[in-house]
Amino acid sequence: MTKADIVNEIAKNTGIEKVTVQKAIEAFMETVKNSMVNGNNVYLRGFGSFVIKKRAKKTARNISKNTTIIIPAHNIPAFKPAKSFVTKVKTHVKK
Repeated sequence: MTKADIVNEIAKNTGIEKVTVQKAIEAFMETVKNSMVNGNNVYLRGFGSFVIKKRAKKTARNISKNTTIIIPAHNIPAFKPAKSFVTKVKTHVKK
């Protein structure tokens, strides 16, 4: 499902104009990004959490050049779904 699909689905289910829904979704995503850039996690009860994961420094190898490089410690954004969300997906996903 794409962002456009989400906008269409919300507009259809709520009767709100697509332009308004799109602005709201864009504002939501921007708010989540800004919060995480500032070092804050975002918690949405019943849905999940957007969290910052810390990756430790590690040594990696470039096999083609036969060299070793150091990858510094860094942070990455991650999503952790709520237990109720995981349970619904496990029991309702059709293959």
